[in-house]
Amino acid sequence: MTDLEKHVNQPGRAKLVKNVREKINELGITYIYYQFISVTGRVVGKGIPADHWERTAEKGFQLVYGATANLFLDRHNNYIGYGPEAMELVGIPDPETFCQLPWDKRVGRVFVTCFRNREERKNPGGHLTSDCRGNLRIFMNEFQKKHGLELRVGTEPEMMWLTKNEDGTPTGKGFSKPFCYHIDQFESLRPVFMKVIEYAKAMGLDMIQGDHEDAPGQLELNWTYDNVLRNADRLSTYRQICAQVAREHGLIACFMTKPFMGVSASGCHTNMSLWKGGKIKTNRLGHKKLPGVEEVFGYVEGGTNTFMPDTKDMQLPGKIGLQSIAGIMKHLPALTALGSSTVNSYRRLWDQGFWAPVYADWGYQNRTCGLRVSAPGRFEYRSVDSMHNPYLLGAALLKACDEGITKKMKPAAPESRNIYEAQKAGKDVKKLPLSLGEALERLAEDDVIKSAMPDEMYKVFHWYKNDEWERFLGATTQWDLDTYLDCLP
Repeated sequence: MTDLEKHVNQPGRAKLVKNVREKINELGITYIYYQFISVTGRVVGKGIPADHWERTAEKGFQLVYGATANLFLDRHNNYIGYGPEAMELVGIPDPETFCQLPWDKRVGRVFVTCFRNREERKNPGGHLTSDCRGNLRIFMNEFQKKHGLELRVGTEPEMMWLTKNEDGTPTGKGFSKPFCYHIDQFESLRPVFMKVIEYAKAMGLDMIQGDHEDAPGQLELNWTYDNVLRNADRLSTYRQICAQVAREHGLIACFMTKPFMGVSASGCHTNMSLWKGGKIKTNRLGHKKLPGVEEVFGYVEGGTNTFMPDTKDMQLPGKIGLQSIAGIMKHLPALTALGSSTVNSYRRLWDQGFWAPVYADWGYQNRTCGLRVSAPGRFEYRSVDSMHNPYLLGAALLKACDEGITKKMKPAAPESRNIYEAQKAGKDVKKLPLSLGEALERLAEDDVIKSAMPDEMYKVFHWYKNDEWERFLGATTQWDLDTYLDCLP
């Protein structure tokens, strides 16, 4: 059988398809968004009436391959990745992700896995390698089979709520003042974040804490960690929720990394740990009637956290944790291209003094490093911002950990000093790439991280991001005018 046929006929899927039909009928859903994730993390797909659920669950729908690259034209007016002559992908829904949209309960959403067209001459019905979500599932399963370990991830998505003019354009201002942890400024956005939390609970996000950060209109709302794929799905869902709440409140939900200079950027620290065992607890949120299938509302719990200290030193992870740190440290330059994936991302690194990671080092609770052990049993990858694609980064982190564990690598000693003070004392510390162009060069040299983007995925990513970098280099900006307009005679 082809990959597509294996996916449709996998054990237990027929029952899940029936469960979705029961939910459609129970909730009165008449329309469904079938969605997947593009190279930049954008949610794309099609809408189909719910009457066609069973047929679509079996046959899927077709959409041009170029949707995986946002149907974006490069600066030479060529479609990135796939031209108009390319065939169409087949999107097959994953019924375990079916959920009702709380802002219009007639509509449901389901994530899909993408495959090559059935009539392709080469590898018909094969996995579409430019499907970043499908790739992550494959690598997650391979990692678990090889090591008996599951990567669990929790993200800290900062973003800003901006005001806008009557014509929808941004005013250039955040809704609130840039006072970090200030309850009064948090309160000023209460109608916004309470609506976000309401919608999040209705779509399976177990919200645990939130605060006002130190940029105008900047909030961080967190939810419980889960395996790397399910958490990536929830981060994509969270972004959709924020966009909807912004429409309802006449604001802009801004995930751009650095819209303002002189204040903090929007990071998305990624906390990670590797576990043995555990099982999913369904309906963790206690819904009386689930607005979707039960898998959406479950979280993996229990098992053994292999990152927990295995010596008396509570600041050092266990053996597997240290090996994983060594793998990630080796590949930090290439990983930066995925965690800091836009030209604007590097404004965060250049506007120093706001706790953004610039140096390729690690330590316990040391925020001046690119990687820190944030608590016993987990560490925080810090060189990642709110614009990143969590499916690409998740796959790359799996590859880095795999190498560290497989080769039994050992990291250098952790740094306990402020990295800037350590440098003054003579420590030689390498900086992370400080531009998108440099990060792309480091990625091109790193076969391990590139393996997380197999075949067409890397081609699409490099094409898209290299074009973004070249467009920036070729653009005249306001800075150019302010600096050079009157410099002569």
